[in-house]
Amino acid sequence: MTQGFDGRRGIVFAAVVIVLAAVGIYLTLPSSPDPGGEAGGATTTQGKAAPTSAPRASGSAAPSAGPPLDPEKFDVYAFLPLTREQFAGAADVARRFLAQYATHRYDEDPVSYAERLKSFTTAEMGASLTRTVTDPERVRQEQADKVVSEGTAKIKSIRDFSPNSITWVATATERITAASGPREVVEEYAVTVIQVGDAWRVYDLNPADAGQEGDPSEGQAAAGAQAEEE
Repeated sequence: MTQGFDGRRGIVFAAVVIVLAAVGIYLTLPSSPDPGGEAGGATTTQGKAAPTSAPRASGSAAPSAGPPLDPEKFDVYAFLPLTREQFAGAADVARRFLAQYATHRYDEDPVSYAERLKSFTTAEMGASLTRTVTDPERVRQEQADKVVSEGTAKIKSIRDFSPNSITWVATATERITAASGPREVVEEYAVTVIQVGDAWRVYDLNPADAGQEGDPSEGQAAAGAQAEEE
């Protein structure tokens, strides 16, 4: 009996030794990769995955700044110091004045020619033009050549503007018949018009490539002086 018991005890002891040895071997093995660790993504100190921001949906655009402006409904005149009607009125005065300036004939009284032009101008500009078109040498040359000019004019662009002054670039065409032969003369001018009361008046005239002497501040002063005279 004692020998059999001792034999069984030896077998149990051997089994325990084997189990302990196996546990020791397991504890010495390297750890397997943690699916939530470095191989699987960032983790917190508790081994849990750190929260990440939700990815933007594929193809999504940046936040919209609103619908594009409709060119058909955009009113540029709402941002300008003059209305559409004021621009149109000023352009009409500049165009008609320049057409009259380009229309003249040798047998017309130079004073009458000057009066036609003065109906579009400020008093100061009218006086300056009168001196030019009634200059004896100019009158003599046109009479000698029997010059007859039919003038037309066309507005080309705006060079500058303020609440009371607009400088237009315009083209004047003179179709001339004369003793020396027919010809056509085309010139570009800078025409400054200013408001005098409710009307537009030509304040300055120069060749377009020579610049423009008209200054908006001077034009406003001239408009005030003209209004006082009237």
